[in-house]
Amino acid sequence: MPFKRKSRGRSKGSKGSSGLVQCGSCGQMVPRDKAKKSTRRVSFVEPQLAKELRQKGTYLTSWVDTKYYCISCAVHRGIVKVRAESERRSRYRRRR
Repeated sequence: MPFKRKSRGRSKGSKGSSGLVQCGSCGQMVPRDKAKKSTRRVSFVEPQLAKELRQKGTYLTSWVDTKYYCISCAVHRGIVKVRAESERRSRYRRRR
């Protein structure tokens, strides 16, 4: 049977099976190497107040929030775009 992608949608290479992670949106269990990882910095303080505090010399802590998404949720949220058939096998972004 023909396959759409060179990697078959995963990044495991020849590692064997990989662990499962839970999708941050729908809760589906997805293999870690197939899930799309999204990280962002989160702070308790709202941006306007944070700007004023930084000007006064305050050190504001923030943490990195990491979420994994299944492919369907990643497409829905715009983390991953749907690519044309000719572009699917390449792993690199197209330059504009």
